Amino acid sequence: MKEKINHMHKKIKAKIDASKHRKKIYFLLISIPTILFATFIYFYIFYQLPSPMSLKDYKVIPLSTHILDRNGKLLYEIFKEEKRTLVKVKELPIHVKQATIATEDKNFYKHGGISFVGGILRAIKDTILKRKLQGGSTITQQLVKSALLTPERTVRRKLREIALAFWTESIFSKDEILELYLNQVPYGGSAYGIEEAAQLYFAKHAKNLTLTEAAFLAGLPQAPSLYSPYLNPDLALKRRNGVLKAMLEEKYIKKGAYEKFAKVKLFVQPIEQNIRAPHFTFYVKSQLEEIYGIKQVEEGGLQVTTTLDLDIQEQAEKVLKEELEKIKDLNVSNGAILVTRPPTGEILSMVGSVDYFASPSGAFNVTTALRQPGSAIKPLNYAIGIERKIVSPATVFLDIPTCFFAAGQPTKYCPKNYDGVFHGVTQLRFALGDSYNIPAVKMLAINGVENFVASSSAFTITTFKDPKNYGLSLTLGGGEVKMTEMAQAFSVFPNRGIPKKLNAILQVKNKKDKILYKYKDSNFVKDVKKSLQSPNFFAIQGNRAISAETAFIISHILLDNNARSSAFGSSSFLVVTNKAVSVKTGTTDDKKDNWTIGYTPNFLTSVWVGNNDNTPMNPYLTSGVTGAAPIWNKVMSYVLKNQSDLWPVRPQNVVGRQVCWDTGNLMNKNPDGSESCKSRFEYFIKGTENISNEVKVEKTFVPVNRDTGKMTTVDDPAHEMKEKNIIRDKFSTYCTDCTPDYPVPATSPTPTP
Repeated sequence: MKEKINHMHKKIKAKIDASKHRKKIYFLLISIPTILFATFIYFYIFYQLPSPMSLKDYKVIPLSTHILDRNGKLLYEIFKEEKRTLVKVKELPIHVKQATIATEDKNFYKHGGISFVGGILRAIKDTILKRKLQGGSTITQQLVKSALLTPERTVRRKLREIALAFWTESIFSKDEILELYLNQVPYGGSAYGIEEAAQLYFAKHAKNLTLTEAAFLAGLPQAPSLYSPYLNPDLALKRRNGVLKAMLEEKYIKKGAYEKFAKVKLFVQPIEQNIRAPHFTFYVKSQLEEIYGIKQVEEGGLQVTTTLDLDIQEQAEKVLKEELEKIKDLNVSNGAILVTRPPTGEILSMVGSVDYFASPSGAFNVTTALRQPGSAIKPLNYAIGIERKIVSPATVFLDIPTCFFAAGQPTKYCPKNYDGVFHGVTQLRFALGDSYNIPAVKMLAINGVENFVASSSAFTITTFKDPKNYGLSLTLGGGEVKMTEMAQAFSVFPNRGIPKKLNAILQVKNKKDKILYKYKDSNFVKDVKKSLQSPNFFAIQGNRAISAETAFIISHILLDNNARSSAFGSSSFLVVTNKAVSVKTGTTDDKKDNWTIGYTPNFLTSVWVGNNDNTPMNPYLTSGVTGAAPIWNKVMSYVLKNQSDLWPVRPQNVVGRQVCWDTGNLMNKNPDGSESCKSRFEYFIKGTENISNEVKVEKTFVPVNRDTGKMTTVDDPAHEMKEKNIIRDKFSTYCTDCTPDYPVPATSPTPTP
């Protein structure tokens, strides 16, 4: 019995020992990974984590970012020194705090530093679904992020930000955190903190800010350049009203107050800073902020070499100011100029308005704004037709009264020419050169609006989206575009069919002189004032919009002074002395926009004149060579001053033929060796020489007014049927030997390089 008891004791002891052994193993299996994980978390998140205690006395030593022209001349310095004046949150009006909280963190007084529902969960969702790290930051997070952390967008930075937010909330009260935030964040320009922002925009202390002013300032920190009242006044106003709406939703203001304050205009004081090429400089600054973040741009000591040539810029500014002064009596108050290099897309000059510092909208950059291009869009329309090989430069269009009917439109569309008259039989070369409207509308009707809108994206135009929004007037400038995109679109012609996106930055270095970005292009030439040879077209990268053959033909038409002489005369401002320059004007029917765009293989200049408030200009500008053209001529002459005369290079698949003046058909030899018709020289894409042979002069009986000799209708009591020579296009019929209603286009020979 005793032996049995001892045996049982031994078994129990063995089980206890085994259990203890298993527990030790389990403990090791659990504790070692836990220790390793804790160690990883420590080094991943908490190691060398800055202390929020430094926030009270935190002083950054900002290094200014220098924006330079292509030759190293300083355009702007961001910021030479950081302007910051501390204010106490208790001294500020209650609406300053309410506007900020309603905009940035409506649950600020409820959370402990992190808003899981409103912020973190949304950020996680966007990160997973959109594969892009998102924000979701509270005011506390924004404070520690801007003051204590780098601007990198990584998971580690986000986790450190969350840890610091909790830590900060354990040290400071809510009002202290809000005070630190209002004194820390950038509001644009040199304004750091709410006090300097109030001084910069409203020339007053923050304690005196009105509710609408506080709402405007509360909307700035998220994107100071985007919502700048100087760069984007409409967006700034929209953003302010968005803040007011948020205040209404949080019940900080009542509906009546919201409706009242949302109607208040936004007035800010003009910028007074030493800055060159301001529209271009802020255009570059905005791009830098998108790439490197606001903090890096404003405090990181970047050195940015841009594409701009300050000499060309200052000449353009001078010319614009002088020429607008001459036509101010024609109700023209503003203008814009853009000079680019088509093969590289470099912006050499950008004048967004005549006076950046003029109130109220001088800082508005017209080169990036939507405006109607008028007839300046026509070359794209004709290029599409030539590219599709449905027309050639010799194709006949009848410039006579014609009305068009579109499905779903109750009224017919009957376009007129800018000079108020019709010009009878004309060929595509002259229809485009003289900028006749009716042939252009016929060309678009042949192409189709849907096809034109679809093709416009190949020219880098992004604003033509749904063809249902446009009619045949699109070819006369009925759709809005940006000057920057028009410059890109027109670059297809000198670039042999490849559009080039605009580029403003050549190089970016950080404060340690490390190159962060460097522009590379085999066609890049630093000194654009020296005589440049033809670009290396094979090195131009990009998606082809049209063939080299089509690009050549359009360029040749636009440099043909004889092709435009009927409308503009032989010695207009479209002629640059001793230089072959392709050029097109554009004036909208309502006289609100007046354009001139012209180019050579190496340079392109776009000019616009008008009024920012869209008031019409004097109809005297209708000719298209009174407003923008003289400005364009002077700027282009300056750019080409030391340049060789470069003609477009004719591709091998472009052939020259003699064509008949009346029909555009190929001229043949009679049996006696004489010419079959009065002829002129024309270029064709090989294989399209016979397109115009569809046009035939035929004899047929038509009603003619016995008194005037003009073609009429059978309803005319004075008509009689006579056999006459008739010519037709796809839309109209014209009697060639009746008494003419319209002047006949000039028949001087066209130039051949």
